[in-house]
Amino acid sequence: MITRQRLAAGASALLAALALGGLGPVGSAAAADEPVGDKPAPKVELVLDVSGSMRARDIDGDSRMAAAKQAFNEVLDATPEEVELGIRTLGANYPGEDRKTGCKDTAQLYPVGPLDRTEAKTAVATLRPTGWTPIGPALLKAADDLDKGETGGTRRMVLITDGEDTCQPLDPCEVAREIAAKGIGLTIDTLGLVADAKTRAQLSCIADATGGTYTSVRHKDELTDRVGQLVDRAADPVVTPVAVDGAAQCTDAPQLKPGLYTDREKFGEHRYYRVDVEPGKELRASVSVAADRAVDRDYGVLLRAVTVHGREIVRGQESGDGRTDVISTGLRYPKADREEDGSETVCLQVSNSYSAPASVKTTPGLPVELTVDVVDGPDEASDVAAFGLGHGWWLLAALVVVGFLAGVLWGWISRWRVAVWRTN
Repeated sequence: MITRQRLAAGASALLAALALGGLGPVGSAAAADEPVGDKPAPKVELVLDVSGSMRARDIDGDSRMAAAKQAFNEVLDATPEEVELGIRTLGANYPGEDRKTGCKDTAQLYPVGPLDRTEAKTAVATLRPTGWTPIGPALLKAADDLDKGETGGTRRMVLITDGEDTCQPLDPCEVAREIAAKGIGLTIDTLGLVADAKTRAQLSCIADATGGTYTSVRHKDELTDRVGQLVDRAADPVVTPVAVDGAAQCTDAPQLKPGLYTDREKFGEHRYYRVDVEPGKELRASVSVAADRAVDRDYGVLLRAVTVHGREIVRGQESGDGRTDVISTGLRYPKADREEDGSETVCLQVSNSYSAPASVKTTPGLPVELTVDVVDGPDEASDVAAFGLGHGWWLLAALVVVGFLAGVLWGWISRWRVAVWRTN
């Protein structure tokens, strides 16, 4: 919704510039320098590990290779038309034991460009787990695939692997830093299939070097959903998060407008942020807290909307057990369209129940990404939140009435049964 509002605002500004182009050079320059139709297409390359270890059958009873193929087929079907997509493999062609040869085994399976879904699926179907895991060389080649001298446009690489690089001393983390230093705007996201600690550390380092994300995957649907999200993200306009410092209490919390924000939260901490909600508007908020270091199992994230006096309005919560690296949750709060109420200040409380072993540093805090949006409220009162059930007392009153009526009905039925029994 935030993206749509920004696109709408940009379109309105462009129309105004065109209409007033003759009144000054600024409007003419904006129209000339930023033609919408000439923007470079977003580019994505999926880099898939096809090494021998991908034969392991530990993803929902199927092999890692089968899970990757299924994910690729579903993602190819859902890829936005405007995205130019390519596929590169590593370890797909050389089955031998010669390390020097195995560490050169990376090839472009499908070139980056307009997507022919049938052709791409046919190419993916031919893959068989084969050789080594030359991640570093594959990253270098994939960067070349995406950098063809064209400036602008989104460039994203998605690396899917089940193990760490086997071709040292070419350190994939150093390769990622070199790619970032080129300044071509390439983001590398990494996904680890049933990854061990060393693999997680290496893939996290690769992603961090370019501002990307690392995700641990143990199930087919997780793999499909995450790859699809990353491909879709390439088609979205780039939104730069705004750094913000949450407060320990609502009265000191920073005032937020619709947008994307980042913060750091200590283990087990509560942080507050304030948002104004006008009558007839709906507040939508979501938060993600990332475990960027080793943490204890069993943790959760809580997002609450409360009044300035501390009364809870609505909440969202999610938990994890050590298999996920990012926990996300969200909430919605529509404010009734009564002008006499005026604007309401809502405090968003972000809490986490992470803990860490004694050997792990707890500073700086865990990365937090908070999304805030305020949109038009629901037109119909059919939305449960529109009745005010999120305030709590409406729900309590409804339960009391239902309980009372049920008690009266049950009492009447009991008396009738006793009377019939006595008569008989």
